[in-house]
Amino acid sequence: MVKIKKITKNTTLAEILGNPKTKTVLLRYNFPCLRCPLSVYESKTLKIGEVAKLYNFDVDNLLKDLNKKAK
Repeated sequence: MVKIKKITKNTTLAEILGNPKTKTVLLRYNFPCLRCPLSVYESKTLKIGEVAKLYNFDVDNLLKDLNKKAK
């Protein structure tokens, strides 16, 4: 399990997916990257802020929820 001190807009998707607790937040948000076959390759470079903006998620609420679970 990946331990992240604080998740920011620049945290990669791979870092977030490496922690089962934070992965549940993405599932709750129906994050499209979880079903995308290309995410295996892109997750190391995709930043959560970029993906959230691309799919019109509220970045601030998403980060708040992710950081709560990351503790």
